[in-house]
Amino acid sequence: MTIHFPVAIATTMLFFAALSSPAHALGGGTSTLAVVYGSSTTICSIVAEQPVQQIQCWRNGQMLPPILPTTSFDAVSGGRDVLCGVRSGGFSLLCWNITFTPKRIYNDRAAPLTSLTIGDAQICALRNVTAVNNAICWRGNYVPSTQMPNGNSQFGVISSGLGCTCGVLGSNNRVMCWGDDSFASLIQSKFENFSMTNIHVGGRHACGIDDMGFVICRGSNDNGQVNVPENSAYQYRALALGWNHSCAIRRLNRTVVCWGRNGEFSSNITDGISFESIVAGLNFTCGLITSNFSVICWGPGWPNQAYFSHTVLPLQKTLPGPCVNTACECNLYPESQTLCSGNGHICRPCDLPKSPPAISPSPRSSSRRLKRGLFIFAIVGSIGGFAGICSVVYCLWTGVCLGKKKIHNSVQPTITGSNAAQQSNSCSPPSRSSTLRRQGSILMRRQRSGTSSKLADRAEEFSFLDLQMATDKFSVENKIGAGSFGVVYKGKLVDGREVAIKRSETGSKTRKFQEKESAFDSELAFLSRLHHKHLVRLIGFCEEKEERLLVYDYMKNGALYDHLHDTNNVQKSSSLVNSWKMRIKISLDAARGIEYLHNYAVPPIIHRDIKSSNILLDSNWTARVSDFGLSLMGPDNDQDFTPTKAAGTVGYIDPEYYGLNVLTAKSDVYGLGVVLLELLTGKRAIFKMGADGGAPISVVDYAVPAIMTGELTKILDSRVGPPETKESEAVELVAYTAMHCVHLEGKDRPSMSDIVANLERALALCEDSRGSISSDPISIVSE
Repeated sequence: MTIHFPVAIATTMLFFAALSSPAHALGGGTSTLAVVYGSSTTICSIVAEQPVQQIQCWRNGQMLPPILPTTSFDAVSGGRDVLCGVRSGGFSLLCWNITFTPKRIYNDRAAPLTSLTIGDAQICALRNVTAVNNAICWRGNYVPSTQMPNGNSQFGVISSGLGCTCGVLGSNNRVMCWGDDSFASLIQSKFENFSMTNIHVGGRHACGIDDMGFVICRGSNDNGQVNVPENSAYQYRALALGWNHSCAIRRLNRTVVCWGRNGEFSSNITDGISFESIVAGLNFTCGLITSNFSVICWGPGWPNQAYFSHTVLPLQKTLPGPCVNTACECNLYPESQTLCSGNGHICRPCDLPKSPPAISPSPRSSSRRLKRGLFIFAIVGSIGGFAGICSVVYCLWTGVCLGKKKIHNSVQPTITGSNAAQQSNSCSPPSRSSTLRRQGSILMRRQRSGTSSKLADRAEEFSFLDLQMATDKFSVENKIGAGSFGVVYKGKLVDGREVAIKRSETGSKTRKFQEKESAFDSELAFLSRLHHKHLVRLIGFCEEKEERLLVYDYMKNGALYDHLHDTNNVQKSSSLVNSWKMRIKISLDAARGIEYLHNYAVPPIIHRDIKSSNILLDSNWTARVSDFGLSLMGPDNDQDFTPTKAAGTVGYIDPEYYGLNVLTAKSDVYGLGVVLLELLTGKRAIFKMGADGGAPISVVDYAVPAIMTGELTKILDSRVGPPETKESEAVELVAYTAMHCVHLEGKDRPSMSDIVANLERALALCEDSRGSISSDPISIVSE
């Protein structure tokens, strides 16, 4: 019985965008290195620094004559006794057998190819048809394959292995597989619960990177090929799979780690060598070295080679990517023009995973996907019909259902009052706001507690006179901030307790009073039943005539916002908050508090106003989430309902919620993402660039592009200083987590549990650094 073995394409993560011009269809992570196996082992690549980007090949210790020396190619891929190359521009696909007899199997200028992969007996590619990437495959002897997904399936990436090809669907980031045996169904089922950014198929297993940066491997594990070592978020940036082994490039230093084949791949062979890309043979791996673009191969199956060393192939310098004339999504390679000999430039693959951007669905299909995605994250409650009717009655009575959007602006000195909504729109990048056209909704209902007296057994009731005395008649000297419905004062009760007292602003306008009453009742209702070390504790309340006051534990070290942005603090480079370890601890504390609201409060709670001024620091510098005046309960059924009144703060409010009135727990995730960016950069949520001011810019627009291009150090807060070695990885992990938190659509954002896990990992990385924040170790035990 003959067994045919696969080789997976050796690219880094494949991202393909719809191009405005088909002149250069291939770019990003397209492979320029290939392995051909079967009758003999052949390594081929695309030559650099020549006017013609021709294919060069090495076989059995010697170089082969150039293949079509007058033809330029963008990409190559190899399989069993077959090599294929995509001609420059992506219009044509040529394949050669073992004698290098060429055959053109694809030629269509209207639908250029955007990626290429070869398994054992199947060649597959993605082609760009009206800005949509559809899959096309050929079987042995280059016959079009009948084992194909339907024409409506749109993919971001694909990979072929033994009898199986898999791709990541652009509509939902799920894995779809097809082929001739049950392996395709098995792999697809193993990945059905994961949202992936890419997928790579090997012998009888597959691996990919999910949307939180973790490597996921499934399938046969008879040689340990799915046991990923040291698997933390964003640790790896590229994968290559063989018959029974797997390899990956580490993101930080671009070195390679391999696993499988019962441990026969020694990591010492390539220690200290950085790679641009890797490709797996049956039981060996080849890689393109970053320093000089030469190719080396190693592994137990590499022919005529000592087990503990690698071979440098006599190939000429290899292109690290195709030469294109279109704009790059991220950065150019150094000396790009020289590598392409003046015929275009090379785009460096983006250094972090994200959803494949190739799909541009219609508004109608987007609406369906949006509703389906939001429905997944909706939390089904147990509140009965009577409570729902009461909510509707209250909504109509207070006028909440009839008002315009409310964007309040507490403790944000640069954006005020009437122009807040305008600035929220103007500061949003066009790529985000232009897509907010779809309709979708989730039923949300504000929790009502009945009369405040029903909560007296959980919170102390104070007289107005008592609180007036505690604050020296609410003197200006005791004013310490503002909240969602009033001003906050420091006070001292008759028994000596230091407290913070929030007093609503009373007025003659009925509607204004109703809004303050609503915020008062909401905060009292929520905090009376919530008890968590990372939530501000409610002590009591006062309700006399039009006076509404809430009494909290006093947070000695104030709001995070003040430590980052207040003019009295920004110059204090010695501040305790000005260490990366402390800033990561604060972010973890806040994330744990929000996670409690989303996952452990019954029913769940959506805060709706997560921002740095609502994250307070107690005497032990423990961060606590505060101000629940805008909070809502989670959905109590799956019926659609569109609130007519959005609420939040400029710079922090979820664009999806503000633009579509679609509120889910992921709206809090967006706000936390902005806070993480504040902690990293030291910038306000909305600020002006330059000493002389200028147009306002959001910290999201300022920071995310730098994170995506690997230039994080350019935007880090200079008051903290450069991260130390172990801190550097931790800070990067926080940055990538923040970037995912501020995705435009909620379905693309991580859950609070995922965020907590990442921040715990980041804090653990800081534990051994010199920049300790106290004599006691910081606990990272989950609540």
